[in-house]
Amino acid sequence: MSTYRLNVIPGDGIGQEVIPAGLRIAEHVARQHGFGLSYQQFDWRCETYLATGQMMPDDGLSQLADADAIYLGAVGWPTVADHVSLWGLLIPIRREFDQYVNLRPVRLLKGVQSPLANRGPDDIDFVVVRENCEGEYSEVGGRLYAGTEREIVMQEAIFTRFGTDRILRYAFELAKTRRGQLTSATKSNGIMHSMPFWDERVKAIAAEYPDIQVNQFHIDILTAHFVLHPDWFDVVVGSNLFGDILSDLGPAVAGSIGIAPSANINPDGRYPSMFEPVHGSAPDIAGQGIANPIAAVWTVAMMFEHLGQAEAARRIESAIETVLTGSKEAITRDLGGVGSTASCTEALLRALGAD
Repeated sequence: MSTYRLNVIPGDGIGQEVIPAGLRIAEHVARQHGFGLSYQQFDWRCETYLATGQMMPDDGLSQLADADAIYLGAVGWPTVADHVSLWGLLIPIRREFDQYVNLRPVRLLKGVQSPLANRGPDDIDFVVVRENCEGEYSEVGGRLYAGTEREIVMQEAIFTRFGTDRILRYAFELAKTRRGQLTSATKSNGIMHSMPFWDERVKAIAAEYPDIQVNQFHIDILTAHFVLHPDWFDVVVGSNLFGDILSDLGPAVAGSIGIAPSANINPDGRYPSMFEPVHGSAPDIAGQGIANPIAAVWTVAMMFEHLGQAEAARRIESAIETVLTGSKEAITRDLGGVGSTASCTEALLRALGAD
């Protein structure tokens, strides 16, 4: 029997509530499908930073490196500046473990109502592929003459051919497994160097995939098309910044960012990949027992898919839709129900059936 090693970081806020729910589902489904899970939990969060001055210890990355996957809850709390918490934990994991693919499915699930009129599950089913290690989110830059009238702030975007080509190839390969369509997000009419380069590399890589239909939109009109024509899209690929924006807009179009999963993938398997729900730490509801666990559970499905347990992943996704189309007692308030984290988790376990 295969046993997968998970390193678990519940993190901040509702991460402390939904990650235990996700682990219950993960263990249940693993037993049903004949594989094992072992995991070690790391209590690294903003409280850690306030107590120690670090989001994780100096050897934190080496502690995480031996896992088959990392399961992360949320990073961020009002008492610590966002750039401190993110650059102290989440971003170092992504960069040092070369998790250069940020993958976010955008799917309108049965039982969830889109804010877009007259749109159903057949209309919204695409994937955003975001470059995750370079682009606009670089550390290159700084400030001069801070606090004076001469203050200068510089932030450099870094695009390499190596980094650009590998994310594009990943997106094209993904499109081959889906409907054979790829959309590139650009802004080459306004950003003079990096975006024309991006467009050139899209054209070059597209030549390797003649069967894939390629479209290109500037990021501003692309956001409008996400709202007006979500049925146009299959695989959407973008730079770090553009992919970040689109991968939040997409789940909102699909009904709720609160149920959206994501994966930070190292495709060659040299390092562990990391899986996290998108909803963040949600300080406004943390500790109340009303957080929606579905994003954390759907994230488990993505993790199982990555680990080669596709049947287990499909079983979880089916259970999610069973619960979402069922009693309001099991559905949390963000989706119009009256349920709690616990009642939703129990309903998911019932939908999954006995071991």
